[in-house]
Amino acid sequence: MKFEGPESIVYSDTPVPDIFLSEYMPSMESEYVKLYLHCLFLAGRKKRSSHEDMSKKLNMEIDSVREGLVYLEGLGLLKRKEDKIEITDLKQREVNKIYRMKSTSTPEEAALSGERNKKRNMIITAINDSFFQGVMSPSWYTDIDSWFDKFGFEEDVMLSLFRHCFDHKTLNKNYIIKVAESWCSRGIKNSFDLDNYFNDYKKCKDTGRFVARKLKLNRNLTQYEEDYIEKWVMEYKYDEKIIDTALKKTTGKTNPSFKYIDAVINNWKNSGLSSKDEILAFEKKRSDQTKSKSQSKTDAPQKKNFEQRKYDDEFLKNLDQGREQ
Repeated sequence: MKFEGPESIVYSDTPVPDIFLSEYMPSMESEYVKLYLHCLFLAGRKKRSSHEDMSKKLNMEIDSVREGLVYLEGLGLLKRKEDKIEITDLKQREVNKIYRMKSTSTPEEAALSGERNKKRNMIITAINDSFFQGVMSPSWYTDIDSWFDKFGFEEDVMLSLFRHCFDHKTLNKNYIIKVAESWCSRGIKNSFDLDNYFNDYKKCKDTGRFVARKLKLNRNLTQYEEDYIEKWVMEYKYDEKIIDTALKKTTGKTNPSFKYIDAVINNWKNSGLSSKDEILAFEKKRSDQTKSKSQSKTDAPQKKNFEQRKYDDEFLKNLDQGREQ
């Protein structure tokens, strides 16, 4: 197959776009990086090469070569066309993404847009300096700008989004979008909303450790178990005292599940209970009703209307004489 690149390369240099180095390479498997660089090399010289040739040259399994080309195509780094492979011009693609047709607007709208863009640019610059050492890929600029519109975040929330993801050791776009979607679903728009969320988030983490300690799990909670706790704390607004009351109902049960605890707590919530005192009163009343029903079943045979048989003195005298005979 024939490789084609955007330009011919002079003096045997193989230029690698900084966009690739900053945006694609950090999360890419080393073999795929090697394969992409080799494709750049072949494209610059308009060489022909087969899967077998690349396998031998790169010391890769032929299946890995095929899978790697599919992977690179999925990222938009190259295109496969019949018997040739065309390398994508990443620089031109970014220019196309940045360029946008502008429609006419009123002076008021233009002033508002200019002020908004000024604030956004300041935050994007701060993100670049704080988390990308000043070398953020151009594609990040357009993505961040679109996230402002998509999620409706104010500027300080966008900065906090990147700080949160950076603190969790990842600035992968998919992860950032996932966190942003989670914040958006909780109605977070400004710093006040975010502060409330982080307070609840901390409560969830503290409660999770509390539950794990009480149940002696000796392991980290799974995502599904954390989701249960998040519901109890954030949605139901239940504190550790109430949750501890639910945990006590697992006493005597082998390997109590979160599903069982959740069923208990759901029953309290559906019954309109919001405090520990209300829950204890509710549980006592239900326990008394259960005991009452149990006692009724135990006493039931004795309460039937059977008339006690009566014996007169003559009957008893005759019965004694019969025994003597």
